[in-house]
Amino acid sequence: MRKPVGIFKHMLKKIEKLIYLWYNKKNMYIDTLKLKDFRNYATESAGFLCGLNILKGANASGKTNLLEAVYAAGVGRSLRTSQDKEMVKWDAEEAVIKLLLVKKHAKHDIEVRIDAKGKKRVIIDGIAQVRIAELLGYLNIVFFSPDELSLIKAGPMERRRFMDISLCQQSKPYLRSLSAYNKALLQRNKLLKMRYNKQTLYDMLDVFDVQLSKTGTAIIDIRRRFVSNMKKTAMEWHGKISGGTETLSLAYETLNGSEGLVPEEIAALFIKKYADDREKDIETEFTNSGPHRDDLKVSVNGTDMRKFGSQGQQRSAALSLKLAEIESFRIETGETPVLLLDDVLSELDLDRQRNLVEATRGIQTILTCTHFDIDTDLLKKQFEISGGMIKR
Repeated sequence: MRKPVGIFKHMLKKIEKLIYLWYNKKNMYIDTLKLKDFRNYATESAGFLCGLNILKGANASGKTNLLEAVYAAGVGRSLRTSQDKEMVKWDAEEAVIKLLLVKKHAKHDIEVRIDAKGKKRVIIDGIAQVRIAELLGYLNIVFFSPDELSLIKAGPMERRRFMDISLCQQSKPYLRSLSAYNKALLQRNKLLKMRYNKQTLYDMLDVFDVQLSKTGTAIIDIRRRFVSNMKKTAMEWHGKISGGTETLSLAYETLNGSEGLVPEEIAALFIKKYADDREKDIETEFTNSGPHRDDLKVSVNGTDMRKFGSQGQQRSAALSLKLAEIESFRIETGETPVLLLDDVLSELDLDRQRNLVEATRGIQTILTCTHFDIDTDLLKKQFEISGGMIKR
C-alpha cells in the first residue's frame, strides 16, 4: 500500500502534467525522438519539452543531424540533400526515425525508414502509408539556418520552394492543386517538344491549358492569402530585428493584370495568356507562363532585397519571413508549428540573439549552437551533443 506522501507526490505529478498539457493545448510539440543508424547516430533518443530546447556541441558533432531527422519526420525529405541514402549511417542497411508527436486533439507515432538505396517508407500510428506526401500536415515545421539567406538572394525558384513547402504542410487542397498542376505542366512541356502538325498540337494544348488554368488559379489564390497573412507580422519582426530603422514589405508577383480579379476571371486570363504565348512556347519547348514562374518580392525601405541590400539586411529579411511563417501556420491550422533553428546565434550580435530567443516564446523550439550564454526563463532543456551521442 502506498504511503500518503507517495500518493501526494503521484497526484502532484499528474496535476503538473495536466497543467502543462492545458497550457500548451494550442501547440503541437515533439515529445520524444528516437534514431537508429541515422547519419552519425547509432542508437539514440531524446525527450523534448514545449519551449526552448538547446542542442549544444562542437561543429560536426551531429547537432544539425538531429534537426534533419525532425525535419524528415515532418516534411518527408532531407533539409540538406536530394539523395536520401546520405541520411543512412555508413555501412548500415536502414536508418530509422521514430517520433512521438502531441497535437491539440491527438497523439501520433511517426516513423520514417530509409534504406541504403534511399527508398523511404512512412508509418503513421502503426499504418504504412502509400504515399510519402501523407506525412504532410502532421508535424508542421519552420526551419531556419544561415543558409536560408538564399531565400532572399537566390532566384525565384527558392522563394517558390519556400511557399510550396510551407503551404503543403498547411493545406491539403494546396498539395492536391500543386501536384495536379505539376503533372499537367510536365505533360504540356513534353507535348511542346513533339512534332505534331499545328492544328493537332493546338487541339491538344487546349486540353492542358484548361487544366493548368484551373489548378494554377487555385495555387495563386492560396499563395496570395499566405503572403497576406505574413505581411504585418514580417514587418513587425523586421522592425524589432533592425531596431526600428527599417520597414519590410512583401508582394506576390504573378500574372500581370490579375490583381483584384476573382478566381474565375484569373482562370480566363490564363487561358488567354496561354493562347497568346503559344508560338513562343512551341519555339522554346517550355510553358512560359503560370505559377511555376511567379515570385515573392521582398523590399526593405522600398529597396528590392532580391537585387540590392547588404548581407545583414538580407539575413534579417529572411529571418523575419520565417518568423512570420509561424503566424501563417497559426491562422491556417490553429496550431503553432515546431521551430528549428540551426546555428543562427553565431550570425547575430548579443541584442539580436536575445530578440530572437524572445521570439520563440510559446513555441517549441529546437536550437543548435556551440555555446549558449543567454539568461532566459524560456530555456526548458539543454543537451550536450558529442560524436553522435546525446548527453543530458
